Parts: sequence; structure tokens; C-alpha cells
Amino acid sequence: MKRLLILLGKIIVKILNLMGRNAGNLPGIILWHLSGQKCCSIFNVDCPIIAVTGTNGKTSVTNCIAQLFEKSGKNIIINREGNNLDTGICSLLLRHCDMSGRVKADYLILETDESHVPVVYSQMKLETLVVLNFFRDQLDRNGEMETLIQKINGFCKTFDGNLILNGDDPNTARLGRANPKNKNVRYFHAEPYKFATDKIFEASEGHFCPFCGESLEYEYYQYSHIGKFICKKCKFGDYKPYITASNIDLEKPVFTADGRKYSPKLNSIYNIYNMTAVAGVAKLYSIKPKVTENVISKYTVNNGRMETFMLGDRKATLNLAKNPVGANMTLRVMNEMNGDKELLFVLNDNVADGLDVSWIWDINFSIFERVTRVVTSGTRAYDIAVRIKCSGYDPEKVTVCPDLDEAVTELARTEGRKFVIANYTAVQPTRQALKRYSENGGKINE
Repeated sequence: MKRLLILLGKIIVKILNLMGRNAGNLPGIILWHLSGQKCCSIFNVDCPIIAVTGTNGKTSVTNCIAQLFEKSGKNIIINREGNNLDTGICSLLLRHCDMSGRVKADYLILETDESHVPVVYSQMKLETLVVLNFFRDQLDRNGEMETLIQKINGFCKTFDGNLILNGDDPNTARLGRANPKNKNVRYFHAEPYKFATDKIFEASEGHFCPFCGESLEYEYYQYSHIGKFICKKCKFGDYKPYITASNIDLEKPVFTADGRKYSPKLNSIYNIYNMTAVAGVAKLYSIKPKVTENVISKYTVNNGRMETFMLGDRKATLNLAKNPVGANMTLRVMNEMNGDKELLFVLNDNVADGLDVSWIWDINFSIFERVTRVVTSGTRAYDIAVRIKCSGYDPEKVTVCPDLDEAVTELARTEGRKFVIANYTAVQPTRQALKRYSENGGKINE
């Protein structure tokens, strides 16, 4: 039966490729139905599997880890396209397996949707799981965050492989206690950066200890509920980090970990956490330090993650934000930069975004620093404009342009540094609108 499913899957992949499609998900969907919803169980994977999950940063960290092994001369398989559900991973493996379903490589490195970690790795043997963070995200698909955490916690109760956890996120760090017999739990940590605070200013989910219910006490907050915490009653949060980011300077940007200095491309505290996770994987797998330095210093993502465009002589930075924390972090980067800035916020409510956009009310627009003008666009352009006005921002400085090309033209009309926030289905159309303006010298409709 498995051989028949593999044959059918490969035929579907071939047909889709001949049609000019990438076969990223459809073959897996078909096999999911035919295999009794266990499409990943038909493969025999002859290599260690490293998985990366979490609300924000999965794509960047997965691709960066892949480069560590590629530059070390290893043969890897990775879902670069980001098809991170069980059906997408099945489609990926169909392209790399033989007719018996055997997958051969040195490492299989997989970005994995948070809700699908228990699904995929109940069917394939996982060696290392990297968990970056947990935030509220797409409530109409994932439900409340606690529901999602409980799913992964249930998986971790019987998992005895390597767990690399963000020790500064109580929602992630709690997974380290799921299986008391697992001796392979490791935490990454970051010392406070210049703009760390002793009070919380953004939406968060880390107020109480998940084990005894007492209020968590924070030494500092980096952003949202990420920071140095402790439960004074049961000592949750009292652990020895496996790797620590210190001497963080986002102006350069630079940080130190295990005595080595790293100079990442992106100057945000959440990127420091991402790169510290990467350095933790490099340490675990004994990657040569020079390789790690090279990867971290050169890695960048030109797919709407802190991507730069030139609108004439005006620099614009685009960042994907699909939940409150992503938006708040972009606002932080913007606020921490000197001088006046202008913002374009593009908000859609398509199925892939989550039809519920109430999350925009957890974005802290009241922290605006030297933001002289805001343009809003997308299918919910008026909703985000109302939200910004309700934060106390001067409504006379808000311009609504539902048409993206018109919004980009309006943004570029004035001088100054520009920032652009776009949610999931909005980010690629926004990239194209920015490119059209940049390539056509401002004549965006030509």
C-alpha cells in the first residue's frame, strides 16, 4: 500500500511540475486523505531530523540552521518554501524519496507549524526540537495560546530527544519540565539590551507561573513577555542557560555568545534571540565556530522580513507582522531609530490571515516616537486607521488608501525614513507595489 501511495504521489508531483506549479502542498493533501490522515508515516527517513517551531521566527531560524550544515559540507533536505504542515512536509519528502519511500540525507531540517509538531513527529522520529516563542496568533485557526502549548507539551512528555528552548519565554521554557526523565533539555537566554524595561508595555501572555499559579517576577522585559523571569514560590525560571547572548548592541549590531562575537544583519532584539537559537544548534552539533560566524553575519531574508527598498532617495523597511508581537517589535525597531519616520500599515483579513482582526487592538501604537505620518491600506485599511486614531495619535496625520499602489505613492510623496508593516497575505503584494514604485521611478502604474 505504501509503495502505491508513493507512486501516486510522485505522479502528482510530476504533473504539477509540468503545469508550472511547485507541488508544495496538494500531493500531501491527497495522500493525507488516502493514508488515513497519516501522510508522513509512509516514509522511512534515514537521517536525524531537526525541527524548528514557534509563533515568530521559524522561517529565519530554519533557513539559518540549514546554512550551518550546508556550509559544513552536509547534504540536507529543507522545506524552504515554508510548507510547514504535515501535508506540506509530505509533499517535500515525495520529491526526495525513492520508490520505497526511503529518504536519504545527512540531515532533514524542517520548519514545523506549532499545531503540527505532535502530528508530524508521532509519525517520524525527531532528534532535535527548537522552540522559539509562543504568542497569540490566528485565534480562529489555533485557538487560545494555552491550547496550542498543551498540544506540544503533550508531545514533549514522551520526547527524549534534544529540546532547545527559549528560556526567556515562560510559555516555551515550561516545556522543559514536561518530561522529567529527558536529560537533553537546553535553554538559550539573552542579557538585557539597551531598551529593556522593568515594566511591560505590550500585550503579553506570561503573567503567571504555569505550575503553581503565582505571579512571575521579572528582572527585565526585552519585549512582550520575553525577559528574565522567576517564580519565587516554585523556582520556575531558575535554570542554567546552555548559551547566552550578551554585550548586545543593536546600533552596530553585535552580540557575544560563548565568548565569540557575532554581527547579524538585522538590528532587532527578536533577531538576537533567533540568532542565539542558531548558535545553540551550532554548539550542540559541534559546527566549526568560523562557519557559525559566517552564517550569522551574512544571513538575511529578502521576503518581507526587514527587507529594504528605495523609494527614490527615501529608504523604506518592510516587515511581516501577523500578530500583535510582530507588529509591536517592528514599532520598537522604528521607535529606537533616531529622526522622524513615517509608517505604512497594510492589513488584510483573508482566510490565511485569520478572519478575526481584533488582534490589532493589542498593538501598542501609543509608544510612537517621532512618527510624523501614517498611511493605511489593505482590505481592512479603515479598521487599522481607526485603531491608530484610538491610541491617541493625531487623526489629521492618518491617510487611508485601500489601493496598495496609491498607498505606496502616498508614502513616498514626502521626505524621511519609511517603515512598512504588512500582515500575512498583504506582505507579498506590498513587496510588489514597493518594487514597482522603486523600479519605475515613482511611476507605479506603468
